[in-house]
Amino acid sequence: MHNSITDVKGIKVGHYTDREGVTGCTVILCEEGAVGGVDIRGGSAGTREIDPLRPGHVVEKVNAILLTGGSAFGLDAAAGVARYLEETGKGHRTRAMRVPIVPTAVIYDLAIGSKKARPGPDEGYKACLSATDGLVEEGSVGAGTGATVGKLLGMEHATKGGLGTLSTAVGDGIIVGVLVVVNALGNVVDPSSGRTIAGVRDPKGGGFLDPVDLIRQGALLLPARSNSTLAVVATNARLSREEAIVVARMAQAGLARAIRPAHTIFDGDVVFTLATGERESHPLSPFVIGTIAAELLAQAIVRAVIKAEGLGGIPSAKEIKHEGPER
Repeated sequence: MHNSITDVKGIKVGHYTDREGVTGCTVILCEEGAVGGVDIRGGSAGTREIDPLRPGHVVEKVNAILLTGGSAFGLDAAAGVARYLEETGKGHRTRAMRVPIVPTAVIYDLAIGSKKARPGPDEGYKACLSATDGLVEEGSVGAGTGATVGKLLGMEHATKGGLGTLSTAVGDGIIVGVLVVVNALGNVVDPSSGRTIAGVRDPKGGGFLDPVDLIRQGALLLPARSNSTLAVVATNARLSREEAIVVARMAQAGLARAIRPAHTIFDGDVVFTLATGERESHPLSPFVIGTIAAELLAQAIVRAVIKAEGLGGIPSAKEIKHEGPER
């Protein structure tokens, strides 16, 4: 196992990274189709083609999930993913042809790097060409290239966010993998100790400030609606769409454990589920998979900011010495 979401058979991950413009996109391919679900929290999500992940929709499976920078402009990158899938003969079967189904979610990264740099169809296509079922690069890559965290005092005091992935085996041959792009308003904390890993940098130097204290004191700036943590939970278990939604809903708990505060009106926190159906599942599988996914996501969020590199004038967590109290 690679300890990444690609440990789920049938899942591939590809990145397009623009380090000069400080943006990018990441595609999670499930070319043969996977049952999908979604849970969206906060008030600032940007999405495309989410309907097939909701109950009652005639389309039962999706062929890829795209996570991208560029805010609403970046939604265009999904056209490149659809083009790649069409060329490879993948998609929802209709009478005329196969139609690729590519739910997409964006982060706002226009305030770092070039505001004119945003992924489009060509970049989405390139991400597909780079897709692999092996090791997945983490940190300041793909959709995590322009991600930032800790923006309660503005971008000038933010810390670099990024992309992380993890996986584990559960029970009789069930694999659960997660991938997350961390672009949160709040701080990232170690869920086991409460210690701040990345977040609002103290203007006076010496590490990070507690966002809850800032809110309590009324010292924060009015935050822009420009934050999102985007995650994908994949499993080889057989789940219905309703069960996949339950998994996505439970996995949101991982965001709340590692991001402080989470699910705010200024964040668009989106968790997708992909279930490939390779393994028979138990009636309790959604509960088990959701529980494990929440734990993995909390750890992957920490991993994303630890792996990140400073870009666009925003330092990474590993560049900042922090000896503050655990919270």
